[in-house]
Order: sequence, then C-alpha cells, then structure tokens
Amino acid sequence: MWDEKELLGVDFIPEPSDSRIVSVADPNALGHQEGWRSEVIGWAPQPVRVVPRRKRNPKLLLNTGIMMLICLILWALWNAHYVLLDIPPQKSEWAYEDSGVRDLQEMGLTGDGVRVCMVDTGLDLSHPDLEGVEVQFKDFVSNSAQPVDYGNLAHGTMMAGILVSDGYLYGVAPGVTLGMAAALGDNGDGTNSGDERLVADAIRWCWSEFDADIISLSLGGEIDPNATREGPSGNAVRQALDNGVFVVAAAGNDGGIDDDGRVASPSHIEEVISVAALSQDGEVWEGSSLGNELNSNGEIRTTPNQKPEIAAPGVGILSTGSDGEYYSSTGTSDSTVFVSGILALIIEAESSLSNPSLVCIEEVKLALMNSASQFGNENHDSSGGYGAINGAKWLQEIRSSGACA
Repeated sequence: MWDEKELLGVDFIPEPSDSRIVSVADPNALGHQEGWRSEVIGWAPQPVRVVPRRKRNPKLLLNTGIMMLICLILWALWNAHYVLLDIPPQKSEWAYEDSGVRDLQEMGLTGDGVRVCMVDTGLDLSHPDLEGVEVQFKDFVSNSAQPVDYGNLAHGTMMAGILVSDGYLYGVAPGVTLGMAAALGDNGDGTNSGDERLVADAIRWCWSEFDADIISLSLGGEIDPNATREGPSGNAVRQALDNGVFVVAAAGNDGGIDDDGRVASPSHIEEVISVAALSQDGEVWEGSSLGNELNSNGEIRTTPNQKPEIAAPGVGILSTGSDGEYYSSTGTSDSTVFVSGILALIIEAESSLSNPSLVCIEEVKLALMNSASQFGNENHDSSGGYGAINGAKWLQEIRSSGACA
C-alpha cells in the first residue's frame, strides 16, 4: 500500500490498488484537495522487447540427411547468436486509421511548418525511430543543453513517439517542429513529480520563446470547485490561449466508481480541448474522467466547450521507450497527443488557423464537435465528449464552415 502525501507540485503517484497505474496531480490548481485523482499517465508502460535483426540465407535441401545436418548447424549458430530473426512488436495501426490520421497523411500532410510544444518528462532521442527529429529542448528540471528524459518511465519519450516517430513506427505528424519542455522528473522512489511553478514556466516558454502553434499537455491535476483563484499552471494556459496558441490537454484517468465528475486541470479551461481515451472497439475507455456541466465560474457549459470535448485513441498504444525499446501504454495522455498531432496536420493544410484569436479557437472547436462521430443519440457524452475524432472530417468541416477565415 502506498502512503498518500501532499506535494507542492505536479506529481506522478502509483495507485494503491494497482502499482501499474500512475496518478498525476496538480496540487496548486484551483485549490488542490487531499487525494489524487488524475492518472493521466495511464498504465505503466509495458516494454516490448525488440529482438535484434537476424539474417537467414536458406539453402536448397537435397535430402533428409542434409536437412537434419543443416538444422543442427543452424541450431548451433542460433545459440552462438550468429543466426538472427527479426520479430518486430505489433503496431497500433488501428489508432491512426480510425482517427483519420492516415487519411490526412495521404493528402501529403506531415505537420511541416507547424510548431508543437510538449510539457513532460523530457525526451530520449537515442531511439532509432526518433533519429533526425527536429526538436528544441528546454530543461526546467536540471540544466541540460541536450535532450534527456528525466522520467522513471520515459513518459515524455513515449508521447513524443506517438507524434513524431519516423521509422518502424510512423507518428501522427512527424514533420512538425517539436518543442520539449522538461518540467517533470524521477523523484528517486520510482515516481515522477514536478513543481507546479516549473510546469507553469514551461508552458510560458512554449508560447513566448518556442513560439508554439499548439501546446500538448499529457498531464493534469485535481481542481476544487469551491476555490476562488487559479494556480500558476492554469494562469499560464490562459496566457497561451490569449496569445494565439491552441492548448490540448488530457481529461484525466480517474473514471469509474470513484470518478468525481470533473475533468483534470487544466483541461477544464473553456478554450482548452479536453481529450478522453478510446479503445480499439470504438468504446470510451472506462478510465477516462467524466466531465461536469459547470465551468470554473459555476456557469453551465455550452457548446463547443462542454467537457471533455473529444475522444481519441488511447488504449494499448505502442510508442518509443528508453534503450531503443517500444512501450505500450493506455490513458488520456496518449489520446491527447493524437488530437494535438491531427490539429498540426490541419494547421499545415489551413495556415489561417495559425496564431488564432479566441473566436477562431472556438470556431475550430465547433468544427471539431460537428465532425465527430457521436456516441448514441446524445450531442454530448460526459465521458466521450462530442464523439470520436475523425481528422479528415474535422478539416473538411473547418473548410466548409469558413472557420477563422
């Protein structure tokens, strides 16, 4: 059993019921309460071991005796590691197909010219699928000039892989210019944490220095509906929105019987796109946080700002890990990156969406709502938002509606 303790930062905490589940909380956002609710990292990554490439040169077998001799030789060479067989891990291609990513990529879109900034644990560029990635790295954890992943579970590397992999895996928007602000790190006991002030500084760096078009936040924390002020990270997000930056954030992973009915902070902010997670069967992942009807001012939320707004693939997603391995993870962290990447492809196609006003952001969100595949007959679902994302239809709706024209 893990002891819960209050920390002055955004923290990754293993769940008492299952140590594979890691919780993230923002203690200072809108009056943090004791207890953790936002498991936005999802399931702890499960390494899929990459078997080294193994070469074979089949020979024509003339008779049974020769066949047996060759088998014995091959067996000996196999044990001596001279004969190798390549067994790659299974991809999560369904996620890219179902979300419309591949349809957008067939239009020639890669995210070229679009700037996406992540605030996470950092980035390990040694993975072969991340070779050649164009990244600007800012270290708020230590003082490294070179990209490094401070996470105990390489969370930042996994999220970056979903977006920009270009190798065995091909990400959502591999052509983007990536900004990675490392503001979370391993605190020494197997969990990751970060001071909320550093997270806020990282968000500000994304829009003020990196000049991001999109800020992707696969993190979040608990909010107190009775609080009268907002924490530093929430203020930083509002500044980003006011300065013409799209913000996409995880809805949170506290779904189930203990769900308090509120998405995580900062995805609760009106103009932020809050993202739930979908499984391969098209159902909303049971761990996705529910959204409530009231905003932070106690007012009824209206379209297109009901929470969460959209659901995207986030169950069993294969991505890049540490030491050249591939990791599989589940959670709204993963689905957040899918939405950020799809939006990057759309901005490449429609340059008028760059540096949007708050009105433009709302028009883009309205197009997102109208293009989503609804769950049942309800316009909005408290767990899956306006429906499942379809990137190609989102672009089509933006064009037909004249959003941000």
